[in-house]
Amino acid sequence: MQENELAEQAKGMTREELLALPVAVDLETGNRALGLGRSKGYELAKRGLYPCKVLRLGNAYRVVTADLLALLGLAA
Repeated sequence: MQENELAEQAKGMTREELLALPVAVDLETGNRALGLGRSKGYELAKRGLYPCKVLRLGNAYRVVTADLLALLGLAA
């Protein structure tokens, strides 16, 4: 990848990328969409303070995409 493509990935996600997400995404993807760092995202999820609905499935967190899109103002 070129340097500017890597820089854009680090900043967040495009509208098209957000609208193409599945029903639930991993916490890393949710963090990226919201511009949160890894540590802060996990801290918020663990405390129940993540800005949208998060499901705990075993050892994994999943962010509900509909809530994520609504938070970002992209709900259908």
